[in-house]
Amino acid sequence: MSGPHGSSKAKKWLLSSPPIEWGVTMLQSAFINSVKQGPVPQHVAFVMDGNRRYARKSHLETAEGHSLGFEALARILEICYKSGVKAVTVYAFSIENFKRSKYEVDALMDIAKIKLHQLSQHGDLMDRYGASIRVLGQTSMVSPDVLEEIERATEMTKHNTKAILNICFPYTSRDEITTSIRNIVSLSTAPPPSPPASPLHSDSSDNSSSTHTSATATANHLSSSPPYADIESITEQTIEDHLFTNGSPPLDLLIRTSGVQRLSDFMLWQCHKDTEIEFVDVLWPDFDLWTFLPILINWGIKRKKTIERELREEAASRRRDERGVRSKGDVKRGTAKKVA
Repeated sequence: MSGPHGSSKAKKWLLSSPPIEWGVTMLQSAFINSVKQGPVPQHVAFVMDGNRRYARKSHLETAEGHSLGFEALARILEICYKSGVKAVTVYAFSIENFKRSKYEVDALMDIAKIKLHQLSQHGDLMDRYGASIRVLGQTSMVSPDVLEEIERATEMTKHNTKAILNICFPYTSRDEITTSIRNIVSLSTAPPPSPPASPLHSDSSDNSSSTHTSATATANHLSSSPPYADIESITEQTIEDHLFTNGSPPLDLLIRTSGVQRLSDFMLWQCHKDTEIEFVDVLWPDFDLWTFLPILINWGIKRKKTIERELREEAASRRRDERGVRSKGDVKRGTAKKVA
């Protein structure tokens, strides 16, 4: 048993022995409980990079590297949901990936079908943590059999409301923003609904009422306009409301594995001033609890300091306001005494 893949097998064999497995499980639970004591990111995103390099390093087929990457995802999802993370977004397949060889693209599609089926099985990971699957991106670009599995997975988990798994597939952030703007423009130029047709026949006793109703409906029709006809009404929030990730909490933490330091057209809009971005020099199939937990703990420490600073600033602002009110009161009382 030689090489990186051999050592990985030996590690798995050692960790699967009952005493060590029990000890590792207890240690994991202790670490996760410690994470839950502090602030926990509500939305974590992953660029799962390094599957192909892992395969080459381990002398495996590329498809097997991707398959091991999906296994790593299942492990990380469990850690996230146990720790209290409410939404996880993963970059599973970029629109740009269609430029890869047909063999690799077909293999990725087959793996996606299998893993989506496994994730959405009744009583499995998603049901255990009450998580729903949402597939974000241009799903019209995938083959009918993959689309069928996507629809089945989302339907099977739609009753889960405690957590979310966003799978970006096929996706790029520029396409997401473009789609959002396109949808807003479509709404802004949509013609107003037609007024209800007047009744063809009516009794003479109802003529007055019918005329009044018809006039009101016509007036409402003439005054109605598309929701975004006024361009000034379109705000940042409007765009956010039409992004694929609408309904997920703000992005707190984005992690990219493999040591590459770029976002690769992922979650560009969602990465705001408070988003922590971590570039980790570990290939995705090797990304595990011991790599992830320090990141979660470090995020919690930083977030706690931020909250404490904001509370201090808020208290200082309140004291300044109170001093300002007292000062105005003193001025008024002084003016009143002079008048007297």
